[in-house]
Amino acid sequence: MNSLKVLVLVHEEMIPPEKASFKTVDWADWKTEYYVRKTLVDLGHDVKVLGLNSDLEVLRNEIEDFSPDIIFNLLEEFADDPEQVQNIVSYLELKNLAYTGCSPQGLSLGRDKSLTKKVLNYHGILTPKFFVVQKGEKVKIPKEMKYPMIVKSLVEEASMGISQDSVVKSEEKLVARIEFIHNSLGTPALVEEYIDGKELYVGVLGNKNTKVLPPWEVHFGSLKEKGYPIATEKVKFSKSYSKKHGIRRGPVKGLSDKTLREIEKLSRAAYKSLNLNGYARMDLRVTKEGEIYFLEVNPNPELAFGECLANAAKFSGMSYENLIGKILNLGLSWKKAS
Repeated sequence: MNSLKVLVLVHEEMIPPEKASFKTVDWADWKTEYYVRKTLVDLGHDVKVLGLNSDLEVLRNEIEDFSPDIIFNLLEEFADDPEQVQNIVSYLELKNLAYTGCSPQGLSLGRDKSLTKKVLNYHGILTPKFFVVQKGEKVKIPKEMKYPMIVKSLVEEASMGISQDSVVKSEEKLVARIEFIHNSLGTPALVEEYIDGKELYVGVLGNKNTKVLPPWEVHFGSLKEKGYPIATEKVKFSKSYSKKHGIRRGPVKGLSDKTLREIEKLSRAAYKSLNLNGYARMDLRVTKEGEIYFLEVNPNPELAFGECLANAAKFSGMSYENLIGKILNLGLSWKKAS
């Protein structure tokens, strides 16, 4: 690939320090930003990092001054609103700029977990039973719902607001947890039936043609005995908590070839049905009976070196440099195809 001018779009507080190193990056908030920037530079590209929070003028000025060939989009929200990211991508499309990751339509469908489930169900893909409670709305539990249930934010990602208290077994606990989501995160609450089983992350790369990466399993260690094996904020972001409970992630074990083929087939179908492109991650649960439930779909998921998507890519024979280069090429070809 010829050298490109790449503008890496990040949150202002996530700009990696100039003197960051491998020793300081582990578990840092800006881990992804560091590895993406470093890898793009190693690939020979002219790279500039732009921090963006709520001022679109900053982006407009940088585009005019730097004239990038492509935007590497690492934004998860704009103006503290995760639902605004698709509008930033729409702005890039209006400027006729190539960008990495998912299109506005795919982001809109993928970020709203209830809409995601409705689309997947329409296409015959199994998801947990669920209902949504808006802020200020009285909790009405559908008759078909059964305990235990798990309460999440409808739109926030990275397990924000999820803890062991998120799994509830009574109406009193359910109502209290819904109020917690409303008051602490300020978003609607998504209530799902809790699915017991293996938790898998399945990466998918591509635009029209897709590559499904090997399923990556979260092994919850002692949480299986001491609590619910769920991906809480602490599981994802606390090194000491993960070490304490022996939580690790790695290739899936104990599934038949038939089930693995079905996971690949359904992941590709889910990606297509939600009009995703670039790259995404499917979060699944597989029960002891072999039922495959799609919990949610994550457009533009975690890209850091050593995390699940990168490790699954490496397991399939794709180095981290090749992964970042592939995502860059997918962004360029998406512009040409659109």
